Amino acid sequence: MSSHRVLALDADGVLLDYNLAYAGAWQRAFGCRPALRNPHAYWAADRWDVERLSGEALRQFRAGLDAQFWSALPAVPGALTACQQLVAGGFELVCLTALQPQFAQARLGNLRALGFPIERVTATGSGGSGASAGSPKATALAQLQPLAFVDDYLPNFAGLPDGIHRALVLREPEGSPNCGPALQQLHSTHASLAAFAHWWLAERQEN
Repeated sequence: MSSHRVLALDADGVLLDYNLAYAGAWQRAFGCRPALRNPHAYWAADRWDVERLSGEALRQFRAGLDAQFWSALPAVPGALTACQQLVAGGFELVCLTALQPQFAQARLGNLRALGFPIERVTATGSGGSGASAGSPKATALAQLQPLAFVDDYLPNFAGLPDGIHRALVLREPEGSPNCGPALQQLHSTHASLAAFAHWWLAERQEN
């Protein structure tokens, strides 16, 4: 795999709609599907009309975030077409997710079932290590050395190696962590993966 043609893509919020799937997970855990509270909320717990969990209720909910759950998230609208366009443009796609490593195969199966042209998932977990400087993905990106990295969570760009294009998806704005001085470390921002793909391919044609 040539790193000069590789694009590293985050999963939740970029390829897959975790916030939508969250309502299904809540229904599995507690028997009722929550009502939509704020469609513009960045975090799933703010988007749905749900209570803040703790103790046994929180453990019950988290127990449902199993391989079955991570195998069945829906695609973000437009993401599949965007990936197909990027591959048609000559790029190789790798999914780089902060999911726990034991669910990497579930995530890959999810992407394949939806038709995404992605054959590799790297799951870093959410803790990071070493020179990550706060991002759990920095070490993996240093090894992968992709041409670009697309994520929807600004802190995941902290401590990235030089030479990687940093593209942030600015999705739902309310409560979003995607603000402040750290935005200056980015190379581009986009409303969605579809918007990134359109811009990226146009840039390559011009150059």
